[in-house]
Amino acid sequence: MVEILARYIDFIAKIVEVIGVLIMFFGLLYAFYRGVRSTGRFTHDTYVEIRQTVGKSILLGLEVLIAADIMATVVTEPTLRSVLVLGFIVLIRTFLSLSLQVELEGRFPWQHSKSVPEKTSKTEHADEL
Repeated sequence: MVEILARYIDFIAKIVEVIGVLIMFFGLLYAFYRGVRSTGRFTHDTYVEIRQTVGKSILLGLEVLIAADIMATVVTEPTLRSVLVLGFIVLIRTFLSLSLQVELEGRFPWQHSKSVPEKTSKTEHADEL
């Protein structure tokens, strides 16, 4: 009974891995579609939008892959080696997720969002002089 359950969980983990990869792949396609469709040409704003969308799809795909790794490890016999391998995989993918999030948002997740300074108009600036 346990062997059958382990086989099903392992199969589900493989399916979740495929879903994680597909999320990244279709996210890439969607990013290019959305970027080109929004402006009709390739500009710096298009590049930034594509980069943001691709980064978000990679982040989501990495989270799904971490979930698949955890599922696959649960069904194996827990050895120190398998736990260490899972720990390193999660550590590497978490570092990638963190660095992607910093790249996309320009700040660490635990930092407050940057407030955008209000722009003063030319007339307000002239009045101050």
